[in-house]
Amino acid sequence: MQHKLEELQAKIGYKFRDIELLESALMHSSYTNEAHLPKYKCNERLEFLGDAVLELISSEFLFFGNRKTPEGELTRMRASMVCEPSLAFCSREIGLGDYLLLGKGEVASGGRNRDSITSDALEALIGAIYLDGGFANAKEFIHNFVLNDLEHKKLFYDSKTILQELVQAHFEEMVSYHLIREEGPDHNKKFTVEAHIGEECYGEGSGRTKKAAEQEAAYHTILKLHKKNIK
Repeated sequence: MQHKLEELQAKIGYKFRDIELLESALMHSSYTNEAHLPKYKCNERLEFLGDAVLELISSEFLFFGNRKTPEGELTRMRASMVCEPSLAFCSREIGLGDYLLLGKGEVASGGRNRDSITSDALEALIGAIYLDGGFANAKEFIHNFVLNDLEHKKLFYDSKTILQELVQAHFEEMVSYHLIREEGPDHNKKFTVEAHIGEECYGEGSGRTKKAAEQEAAYHTILKLHKKNIK
């Protein structure tokens, strides 16, 4: 475990003074339950704190970056930036799921790739960095791993809406999604979907749900259209 903790710290560019804070951030409630540890040992308290830190820093980021935007629009923008799919996307970029301490049942059911678990863990990690290194270090982490490359992230988690708008603007045909493969047991399904414009397949995606697979297929379709200068 020590090696994995060192590896994660190298990835995020932050060295913990109190390594137990990092361990707590990675500890899911399913693990504490199986290990008969007190409930407060899991990462939920750190998640609570990290959520507040993330809201403040993302609010500041939007406030100074959009000086003429009204409050309601800023609220909507913040909600899309720190929503579960967006945070799960950020978690995947650093492979956070690989470092989580999960119960055996949660591991078997694909918990390392579940958006709800990985997004919560990212907030817990933010909370741990805040406690260990203060506001400045938490802010640096959030800017480097959450608020970076927002245009690309928006393209991913709003991909179906963006693709729909692109197709309506540039094609006479409609976009449709086709399930081509379904694998795995009921508790750990993997769906593979193709995105078609008219009769032609433009992109393929996989996910634990059909909706997630469609989103990834739409994302790859958008990237293909952009290469053809369709924007």
